[in-house]
Amino acid sequence: MTERSDEIASRLTDVRRRIASACADAGRDPDEVTLVAVTKFFPASDVRVLADLGVTHVGENRHQEAEAKAAECADLGLTWHFIGGLQSNKAAAVASYADVVESVDRAKLVTGLQRGAHDRSHAVDVLLQVSLDPPDSDGRSGADPAALDALAAAVDDAGMLRLRGLMAVAPLGEDPATAFARLADLRRDFVAGRPGATRLSAGMSGDLEQAIEVGATHVRVGSAVLGSRPQVK
Repeated sequence: MTERSDEIASRLTDVRRRIASACADAGRDPDEVTLVAVTKFFPASDVRVLADLGVTHVGENRHQEAEAKAAECADLGLTWHFIGGLQSNKAAAVASYADVVESVDRAKLVTGLQRGAHDRSHAVDVLLQVSLDPPDSDGRSGADPAALDALAAAVDDAGMLRLRGLMAVAPLGEDPATAFARLADLRRDFVAGRPGATRLSAGMSGDLEQAIEVGATHVRVGSAVLGSRPQVK
């Protein structure tokens, strides 16, 4: 293996160990948690290394980069997650290659996603991104919890989209355990009556343990697997 491959392999082993340990502490089976390796700003060659090491789910934040990388790595049979903020005018294009769109936070995105999935003749899995920030804050994006039912209904009405669950990011400056406890409550109410929407994407490099504790089924990990992001001009 090359020096870079060795580095990624070592980091990946550490992350998998953290996931297994967190699952043991939570009384969960590690197979219940899927690692989504976030490859934003990293080259397609790193994606190939990850695939060789058994990673099957890859996450990207930016449409142009994601589209190019998914095309370059199409032979790998990976599941591509779009996890970044999504502009409505890019929704159809994202649905043309993403298998999972985790950042659906408003109904305006649904029409474009539906169109892109239809043109591709491939149903797209959708997670609703819910905000854990206080109301009226300038924090991270996400739908207001009170808007989830209406947003879910919009996705359900789109024939080529499959509602799979929720995604969230812990607010900056707050204990992730506290934020994820709120998320667990939201999820409990959301899943009632929606047996196909049990996925929960939460937890990143710094807080994956706290997310697994409250039931995360997917953790989105970038720097802990791939190191510091390259400087991009």
